[in-house]
Amino acid sequence: MLQGRIYTLKLRSSFLFLEARSCLGTSMPVIRTLSKVAKQALLSTPGCSCQPLTVAVRNISFSPRQVTSDASFHSVSFSETDHPKVLITGGLGQLGVGLAKLLRKRFGKNNVILSDIRKPPSNVFHSGPFIYSDILDYKNLREIVVNNRITWLVHYSALLSAVGEANVALARSVNINGLHNILDIAAEHGLRLFVPSTIGAFGPTSPRNPTPDLCVQRPRTIYGVSKVHAELMGEYYHHRYGLDFRCLRYPGIISADSMPGGGTTDYAVQIFHDAIKSGKFECNLRPDTRLPMMYIDDCLRATLEVMEAPIDTLSMRTYNINAMSFTPEELAQELQKQMPELEVTYDVDHVRQAIADSWPMNFDDSNARKDWGWKHDYDLPELVQTMLNFFGAETLMARAN
Repeated sequence: MLQGRIYTLKLRSSFLFLEARSCLGTSMPVIRTLSKVAKQALLSTPGCSCQPLTVAVRNISFSPRQVTSDASFHSVSFSETDHPKVLITGGLGQLGVGLAKLLRKRFGKNNVILSDIRKPPSNVFHSGPFIYSDILDYKNLREIVVNNRITWLVHYSALLSAVGEANVALARSVNINGLHNILDIAAEHGLRLFVPSTIGAFGPTSPRNPTPDLCVQRPRTIYGVSKVHAELMGEYYHHRYGLDFRCLRYPGIISADSMPGGGTTDYAVQIFHDAIKSGKFECNLRPDTRLPMMYIDDCLRATLEVMEAPIDTLSMRTYNINAMSFTPEELAQELQKQMPELEVTYDVDHVRQAIADSWPMNFDDSNARKDWGWKHDYDLPELVQTMLNFFGAETLMARAN
C-alpha cells in the first residue's frame, strides 16, 4: 500500500508539473506553489525516502526572445558567387541612402533593402526596395528579417547628439531599446551586424589628441552613452553567443547631397549650403574647435570594407577610423581660397560647444589600417573641391531649369 501511495503521489506531482509547463500563461508564483505542494505531499508519506520533487523552472521558456545558457549563434557564410541580403534601418538619414547605392552596385539592386519609419522621396523609393520598419517593434523587425531572408543588418537608426540632448527620453528609447531588438534578432537569425559608433562615445577624461581605440570612455551626452552601450553590448553578444558584430567609430561625416541632421559636427556641411546660397555663414562653434572629419564616400567605403573583411583579420570588434582633422577656421580659410567673398562669423552655441570640447580632436585609427587595410582618399583640399563641384553643378542645373 505504501509503495502504491508513493507511486500515485509521484504521478500526481508529475501531472501537476506537466500541466504547469503546458500553460504558456502560467506565472512563476503558480509554478513555485505547485512545486511546494508536491514536495510537502511526498515528505508527509510515512517511511518515504524519496527525494523532494524539483521543478526545473529554468527550462520553461516564457518568451521567444529568451536565450538559453548554452546557446551559440554563428554568422552565415557565403560562397564567392553568393551575395548577402542586406537590411538598412534608419535608411533615410545622412548615410543610409548612400550606403544602399554603394551596396546595390556591388550586390545587386534587389539584395539591399532600405527601411525607415518615414515616407521616402520619390527618387529613393524608385531606386530599389524600400519598406517600413520600426526598430521599436520587435515583431515587425523579425518578420522583415525572416520574410526577406536577411543575412546582413546595418543599423543606422539613432538620434544624434544635439537632437538627443533636446529629447533624452526619445533618444534612450530609440538608441538603446531599439538596439536591444536589433541585437536579439541578429543573434537569433545568425546575421552579420554593423552598428556605427561615433567620436561622441568618448568624454572629457578620454585622451583627445590622438584618441586610441581602447581608453577611458565617459561621454556626457545620451547619444554618446548609448553608443558606448552599443559597443559593449555588441562585443558581449559576440563573445557570449558568437554574433558577428562589427562597429566603426565614425568621425564627423560631411556629405553634399543631404541636409545637416542635428549633429555637433554639422557646421562643416552647413557652411557649404550657406556659402552657395548667401555667401555668409554663422558658425555655432569656436573657430579653434578641432574635430576629426571624413567625407561621406570614405565613410561608406570603410563600412563596406569592414563588413567584407575576413573574420580572422579582425583583432577587435570596434575600430576608430579617420581621414582628416580641422577647425571651423581652417575649413573657412580653405573654402575662401575658392570663394574669397565668403563672410564667416561666430555665434557659439554653448550646448554644442560643450559637447565638442569633450570629444576627440584626432582619432588614432592605426588598428583599422593594420588589420583590414583601411586608407582614406579625401583630405581637406579634396573635400572642399568635391563639395564645391557638387554644389556648382547643382546651381547650374537649377538656373537652367
